Amino acid sequence: MSGTFVGMPAFPVAAREAVGDRTLRSNLRHATRTIRDKRARAVAELDDWAALREAGKQIKDHTLRHLDRYLVQVEETVTAAGGTVHWAADADEANEIVARLVEETGESEVVKVKSMATQEIALNEALEARGIHAYETDLAELIVQLGKDRPSHILVPAIHRNRGEIRDILRSEMSEWGRPAPEGLTDTPAELAEAARLHLREKFLRAKVGVSGANFVVAETGTLVVVESEGNGRMCLTLPETLISVVGIEKIVPRWQDLEVFLQTLPRSSTAERMNPYTSMWTGTTDEDGPRTFHLVLLDNGRTDTLADEVGRQALRCIRCSACLNVCPVYERAGGHAYGSVYPGPIGAILSPQLRGTGSEIDASLPYASSLCGACYEVCPVAIDIPEVLVHLRERVVQGGPAVRDGNRVVLKPARGHAAERAAMRAAQWAFTHPGALRTGQRLASRTRRLHPRTLPGPGRAWSGSRDLPAVPAEPFRDWWQRTHGGKGGAK
Repeated sequence: MSGTFVGMPAFPVAAREAVGDRTLRSNLRHATRTIRDKRARAVAELDDWAALREAGKQIKDHTLRHLDRYLVQVEETVTAAGGTVHWAADADEANEIVARLVEETGESEVVKVKSMATQEIALNEALEARGIHAYETDLAELIVQLGKDRPSHILVPAIHRNRGEIRDILRSEMSEWGRPAPEGLTDTPAELAEAARLHLREKFLRAKVGVSGANFVVAETGTLVVVESEGNGRMCLTLPETLISVVGIEKIVPRWQDLEVFLQTLPRSSTAERMNPYTSMWTGTTDEDGPRTFHLVLLDNGRTDTLADEVGRQALRCIRCSACLNVCPVYERAGGHAYGSVYPGPIGAILSPQLRGTGSEIDASLPYASSLCGACYEVCPVAIDIPEVLVHLRERVVQGGPAVRDGNRVVLKPARGHAAERAAMRAAQWAFTHPGALRTGQRLASRTRRLHPRTLPGPGRAWSGSRDLPAVPAEPFRDWWQRTHGGKGGAK
């Protein structure tokens, strides 16, 4: 497994293969439709949902504008509460810090709470290279790990698997990682969950080191918050003697009071619940309660570069609810693996190219992994205008231009393969600034419309390969207006 899925082909290639997998499409269709229908009912219960959504947006935007101040405050409050704060500029530095901290305990294994940040930096692989075994304890993450697979959804990493496939994975792989699956295990959900519980219980009771992420970090108090549905997080956060939390710097909220908003919007948008079954909060260390040692690793890894982009920075509002994945027609058919990142779906299409840059083939293709239907924006609980950012990133891919990478202002070169697109846009710009030429072109197109092909030749095949060309009307709008209104109303 690889946290960044290095070597993945561009999205169109990966998606074409995924769409041909009928089992995958069936699994995704059933799961996403079930989740989004439940979410819609849960959200409809709140009369003030729109106000909560706006409040979440404002809190996140305020925090991002003053992130420098709140980061310093987090370090002060966490330290005052007995924790130790570490700063990681990138994935390598974060992995080195965590590996060193584990080695200092003398332990060779850790239990993990589900964490997008640790997947982003490929922490499990980095620890394995140092002889440290990291055990995922979230049920879906456990399935992915046992199956030597990759997560394909933010909330439900094993969404691409059905119950029969999960049963087979548990039967064949559990014994290599610890307690084997019970004899005669069926695909009944209760039996699958019980097999995982028995397997994980041994690890919870044995592990001396826990690794987590966090949904939120409260600057005012130095409190970290993890919300989850299975109870495995509570075990990882309370039983080990040492707790190491790897958290992206965008997860900060200024005040304890701000949690009031997000603890209403996050569970309804993610699991369609009024509140999460387990909401764990910890502030530093406390004698005879929880871990005796706590380390917070604050991760940048491209986030300050993203923050420098006035349009793209809104992606940092994301609270990882996955609502955008469940309504996306592209994700529903292609699945998460096609995105080549731990962040799949619409949010991944705008977040990954900003965190990693658009230099690789896969990252340059992600802004195009969308129909721009806008459904993702409509359901986002912090009002991230994903279509706006997608168009913005498409412009960056095609045109290049100024950007910030690794803290330095650079001028990006246009990506390869877009010369025809750039030429078409320049031609369109010229035509729209020359009304006479535009009028002549429209009339010519109308009069020859019976001769138009249904698909484009040459480079245009990339656009028309999956859609017909729009039919040209019998006459241009301007001619119709002149004929029916006699030129009245200002049309020229």
